[in-house]
Amino acid sequence: MNILKIITFALLLSSCSFIANAAESKPKRELKNNMAEVYNTLPPSVDNLGDVFTEGMLYGRLRMNAFNWDWSEADNDTNQDNYAFGLGGSLLYKTAKLQGFSAAAGAYYSDSPFSALHVAESDVNYVKAGKDTFSKNSVLNDGDWHMFALAQAYVQYEFDKTSLKAGRQIFESLLISSNDTKMIPNTFEGMSFITKEVPSTIIRGGYFYAQKLRDHTDFHDVITYNTASDNPMENQDDSAAHKGLSYANFTRAGEDTEHALVITDIKNKSLKDIQLDLTYTAVPHVLSSITGEINYIIKLPYDIFVTPGIRYMRQIDNGGGSIGGASLDGSLANWDASQPDNGYSDPKSLNGSLGMARLLFKKGPFITQIAYSEVADEADIVAPWRGFPTGGYTRAMSQYNWYANTKTTSAEVFYDFSKYKVLKGFSALARYAMQDFDESKQATGVQADSNILHLDLRQHISPELTAKLRVGLVDAEKRESGKDLDSYNEYRFEMNYLF
Repeated sequence: MNILKIITFALLLSSCSFIANAAESKPKRELKNNMAEVYNTLPPSVDNLGDVFTEGMLYGRLRMNAFNWDWSEADNDTNQDNYAFGLGGSLLYKTAKLQGFSAAAGAYYSDSPFSALHVAESDVNYVKAGKDTFSKNSVLNDGDWHMFALAQAYVQYEFDKTSLKAGRQIFESLLISSNDTKMIPNTFEGMSFITKEVPSTIIRGGYFYAQKLRDHTDFHDVITYNTASDNPMENQDDSAAHKGLSYANFTRAGEDTEHALVITDIKNKSLKDIQLDLTYTAVPHVLSSITGEINYIIKLPYDIFVTPGIRYMRQIDNGGGSIGGASLDGSLANWDASQPDNGYSDPKSLNGSLGMARLLFKKGPFITQIAYSEVADEADIVAPWRGFPTGGYTRAMSQYNWYANTKTTSAEVFYDFSKYKVLKGFSALARYAMQDFDESKQATGVQADSNILHLDLRQHISPELTAKLRVGLVDAEKRESGKDLDSYNEYRFEMNYLF
């Protein structure tokens, strides 16, 4: 697919807005640009048990995702062109509130029903972005291409400006996210709260003892890679997982293989035009991090807004470095001084840091941003919970730019064409990122320097129906081995219908 085809498709997509006969009122639920759900209508409060269920509400979602990944240079061991297709949806039921108490349950389903639209069973390990349309574990063990998960099931208690949840749930924070861009969201099991009791402040927190990744049907440990039976697909096998923090390595060190994830997140707007964020995330006895962020909104003439922002994250080793090593690939887990350090200043430490800065300009439907991020030459940043440390600054689609000693410069432009009724319901985003990785760390799997162009074209066909085309074009240098293992073109198309 070349750029002419992309532009042609975008124009066809935008033309749907002129033929759609859609209601103007907001649906009871809608999607943000990152495909997270926003609830416009919630069940009411009732005063008797009989109305708790009869006054509850059902939220449905039908969705389709198609993927194509085209490597520049195929490699029999790692890189093979691949494609995937997912068809499914979800039903979520929320009860009405009785004296502040309510409950909810969400069932999610995904299937790859057409063999012509997905790779053969023997090739599923080559699938990249499309892997979340199915469970590799189910395909390899049972030849089963469908997934079903009760991803949400919780009770909730609300009083004044505070809400408490217990059970399976979505939680959104800096390093923790539903990342609901495929078929089934990333969810957690445990307890959480959100409160707005403090003026101009939102405080969130959570204690989670299990996670369900998007391509999993069961919940598992939040950090431990692999299992006692050497099956990584039944535990924390996210593409950003730290493979050195494995079942075998925790057991060898005499440490527990079951962990909890603790989060505290504070957002404050007490100061005029300034937003302050402070986030603490920890896996006790393994590692923790504290992140501070400040954004300052400056209003200029002609309704132009300029927002400079900075974010700094400090990762603290609480014992995980001696078990898993400094690199995410796990190759330094059993390191000693007689072995090469693979470019890491302290191969047995997870201490690390990440700094970012951005400058955002906004006028009406037009938003543009330039940003920079730099990871200290210490340990890789550990974040396998689908929240991205460089998200909102320099991260581009499918890219992991938080390896040690990585520097990224990016620029992006967003325009909502529907604001001035140019193309009703159509918006577009273009992002260009230049990524400078540390070549001395390629032995641990760190990629070569690359430039990426990322395009998002989105069309609201009606308040309930959305289509989105995503394109990632990556031009990378060859690795030290002389192979081009990092250049590719990626295409995604998705549709969502909410009811």
